[in-house]
Amino acid sequence: MTIYFTSGTTGYPKMVQHSHGSLGFGLSSIARELLGLNSSDIMWGLSDPGWVKFAIGSFYSTWSQGSCIFQHGSLQFDPKVVLESLAKYPVTTFCGTPTIFRMLLQHDVSRYKFKSLHTCLAGGEPSNLEVLKDWKAETGFDIREVYGQTESSLLCGTAKGMKIKPGFIGKPVSGVDIQIIDENNHRLPPGEEGDIAVKIKPQMFVGLFSGYVNDPEKTASTVRGDYYITGDRGLMDEDGYIQFVARADDIILSSGYRIGPFEVEHALMKHPAVAEAAVVSSPDPIRGEVVKAFIILTPAYQSQDRDKLSVELQGHVKKITAPYKYPRKIEFVQDLPKTISGKIQKGLLRKKEWEKA
Repeated sequence: MTIYFTSGTTGYPKMVQHSHGSLGFGLSSIARELLGLNSSDIMWGLSDPGWVKFAIGSFYSTWSQGSCIFQHGSLQFDPKVVLESLAKYPVTTFCGTPTIFRMLLQHDVSRYKFKSLHTCLAGGEPSNLEVLKDWKAETGFDIREVYGQTESSLLCGTAKGMKIKPGFIGKPVSGVDIQIIDENNHRLPPGEEGDIAVKIKPQMFVGLFSGYVNDPEKTASTVRGDYYITGDRGLMDEDGYIQFVARADDIILSSGYRIGPFEVEHALMKHPAVAEAAVVSSPDPIRGEVVKAFIILTPAYQSQDRDKLSVELQGHVKKITAPYKYPRKIEFVQDLPKTISGKIQKGLLRKKEWEKA
């Protein structure tokens, strides 16, 4: 029926084929349960048509509930234009990546009044806790997180009226049996990290893709036993809320320790010097690989001594996380490579590091 592209954060985008059932029926139920849309809503999902996020936030799910689709033509993302549009037009539901919300917060959001807005949604990458807190403080709105993939549509999230747990992406949607499993497909207890997987046997869940175009081997690699393997790592608490840890191929293995980059990025973002951060593995002759952080500084810290600031940031991360998780390498940059949908392309950063080895 349709073909969408993965975002390309860890490699070249893959072509993902969906059927009428996976996008039609799947997104209709998601729109009601997770997005909370109805016929009086006007939905603005910031995404280009090539991504499945467009189908979720700007097309099928919106139309299935009789909601209005809002679109604003633009050659490139402009935070001020987005804020002015939210203030000018009667958009009720706004959806973007966490990076988009972070960029909006750099433009004095509190001076804009969003008279019609009542729902803010974030997806596509993990949300930084500071962004969630600052957006609430500046606008009065919570950001409800949703989680899914191009291959699977939305799998879980924080539905309207559900308790928001900072650091957790929510609960599975109805009909989706998400489990945290080990490499032998054994279900792990609450609080233990493993693969985020969806049970597909004896019954497949509505929403799963038909396969990668012209790549049956890659398609087959997503199934392990009775499970569809998302390729993400996470854990589940006693209440059934899921916490995203990292992409499986983003995990950094340093001196026997497993380090999730998102935790380090979150710690860095708590420091006032850091506007944006991306953490990847970097080769090391002794430890195999170490944590490296690419950092964009806030304007107030642009003139600071970089060596002293690096030491300060390393100590900051040690205090918040654990001594072994701090970035042993730090590179200050003016910008970070991003996909069209606003996600940081960590694959390019990691490739750059390992090609130098």
